[in-house]
Amino acid sequence: MGLMKNRASRTFSYSVFYEQAPERGYVAFVPALPGCHTQGETLEETERNVREAIALYLESLTASGEAIPEEGQSFQGRVTVPLSVPA
Repeated sequence: MGLMKNRASRTFSYSVFYEQAPERGYVAFVPALPGCHTQGETLEETERNVREAIALYLESLTASGEAIPEEGQSFQGRVTVPLSVPA
C-alpha cells in the first residue's frame, strides 16, 4: 500500500473580470491572482477556461508551498473624465 498525504478539500472564490477582446472573443482576468488570465471565443468558453486557469494557478501555489490568496471585498466603479481634444 502506498502512503497518501492527508489533504482537505476547500473551495475558493475569486472575482473575475471579462472584457471583449479587440480582435474577437473575450479575455478574463483574476485581480487577486496576478498573472492569472485567459481568453475564449464565447463567454461560456472563457468562463470554462478561467476556472481551469484558477485551478492550475492554485495547484501551482500549493505545489511550491505558497499560501493561497483569499480575496477581500472588491468594488467596481466607473469614472468619467472630461478631456478637450482638437477638432
